[in-house]
Amino acid sequence: MTLSLAFDIAFAGLLVITIGYAIVLNRKLGNLRRHKEELERLALTFSQSTTRADDSIQRLKSSTDVLQKGIEKAQGLRDDLSFLIDRGTLAADRLEVGVRGTRNHRQDAASAKPKRPVEGIETISDAIAARKGIEDTGVKAFAGADADTDEDFENQKSQAERDLIEALRQVR
Repeated sequence: MTLSLAFDIAFAGLLVITIGYAIVLNRKLGNLRRHKEELERLALTFSQSTTRADDSIQRLKSSTDVLQKGIEKAQGLRDDLSFLIDRGTLAADRLEVGVRGTRNHRQDAASAKPKRPVEGIETISDAIAARKGIEDTGVKAFAGADADTDEDFENQKSQAERDLIEALRQVR
């Protein structure tokens, strides 16, 4: 009999433990039921946040593609500008060499013998150069230009020629 009494006592102890655990579990489930709406709102908010994050990632990817295309276009323009700057530098260097050569030639000519104003004038640009006291700078009148005055000749020049002549005048 003692053995069955020991089993009954052990069984009763296990039942008490089970009842205690059931009470704790019932409290936790009650808290969960009370906060069910809050959890549902939290899950809904989390779902909406992940959807917005996915949309934002897609927009960011498309913006990145657009920016990458813009960068590639800008790099092409940068390369073109670099090429133009190099070409401009070469042209400026050649122009500077020509101006220095003209100055040296003018100094040599001035020291050798003074020219009379009519000597060596073959084109309108020679006449203008002689009138203004400079040697021929390589700027010739357009083909077929029969202008008798400086004003007519000035009107026939391109903007580049006018800019070049003005730059040469400022160098003097």
